[in-house]
Amino acid sequence: MSEELKDKEEILNTDDTMSPQDDAGSVAEETVASEAEATEEKTPEQLLALAQAEIEELKTQALYKQAEFENYRKRTIKEKADLILNGSKSAVTALLPIVDDLERALPSMKKAEDVAAVAEGVELIYQKFLKALAGLGVKQIDTEGKDFDVDLHEAVAQVPGVPDEQKGRVIDCIEKGYTLNDHVIRHAKVAVGM
Repeated sequence: MSEELKDKEEILNTDDTMSPQDDAGSVAEETVASEAEATEEKTPEQLLALAQAEIEELKTQALYKQAEFENYRKRTIKEKADLILNGSKSAVTALLPIVDDLERALPSMKKAEDVAAVAEGVELIYQKFLKALAGLGVKQIDTEGKDFDVDLHEAVAQVPGVPDEQKGRVIDCIEKGYTLNDHVIRHAKVAVGM
């Protein structure tokens, strides 16, 4: 009986069924073997021709990539030039209605006898101008009672003999400063207490 069990164990151990791992391993071995055989079967001339064909294909791809990059570079240069030439179009378009208002106001000012009406008209045009600038991202730098800030202000005068709480602060604004989209385009010229 024990001999029969040994025979059955030998049969089970020598079973031809393979696990998936064994199957994948043997397939990989067969692929490598077939590639090796295919390489071995080709003559040096055939291998050279294959290598030259691959080189030509890579050269063609490199030329396409180079041409594509060159076209991209030319397109971006053209777009940048267009932006420089036409970038101020929106600013000019926003300011033209104000020029129209001033052109209408000038003849009226010459004929007007009521100075208060003329002053009111000029004030309205000024407010419209500030609104147009704000629409373009231009803002005045607030200086009144602020601490002196070298990033926003340019000190053109110092005022001595001010109270301690006014020292280092802006006392007077001589010329307004402006920012464009939060970047200073003109520093405010101010007098600073010392």
